Amino acid sequence: MADRQAVFLDRDGTLIHDVGYPRDPAEVELLPGVVQALHLLHKRGMALVVISNQSGIGRGLLTDDDLTRVHNRLVQVLAQHGVKLDGAYYCPHAPWERCACRKPHPGLLHRAAEELDLDLADSFMVGDKWSDVAAGHQAGCRTVLLRNRANPMETPPRKLDRTSDMIVPDLLAATYWILSQVHANEGSKEDKRVN
Repeated sequence: MADRQAVFLDRDGTLIHDVGYPRDPAEVELLPGVVQALHLLHKRGMALVVISNQSGIGRGLLTDDDLTRVHNRLVQVLAQHGVKLDGAYYCPHAPWERCACRKPHPGLLHRAAEELDLDLADSFMVGDKWSDVAAGHQAGCRTVLLRNRANPMETPPRKLDRTSDMIVPDLLAATYWILSQVHANEGSKEDKRVN
């Protein structure tokens, strides 16, 4: 379907526990509420797309094969719960490489939108870092920042001085907010047709 609505999802700290540059597929563990959240979003017809910085490759801490094994394990674990991703895009570069795909740059979101026929202006970016928020804003998406005791509030770097559209503790709470926004948007479109 052309111009489909999507939820772009950071991986570490959003979908799975952030263990720092995971190399071992056994380290993949879904965060609480993730399965329910993804089921709700999928049921609503939204594309589910992972957008993740993996600078461990550029830093020499893991290989492309390590990334592939960890990603395949994530796909396998999600499939065991009846969840299928529509796409996954990873930036392998270190920060000093100044690529266009590393968040806070929106390159991966633009690429996903082009390849998967997604409507960025009607989509959402969810992540646990200000770089996720900045990438989403630059791509034209609404954004949700995840903040909890394990990931306390931080002051955004000056260059990323962006405010997220919503701050919630986890992906399930983000999903409820996203669905409320979708419902409200549909209601306003219906009102315009009536008037």
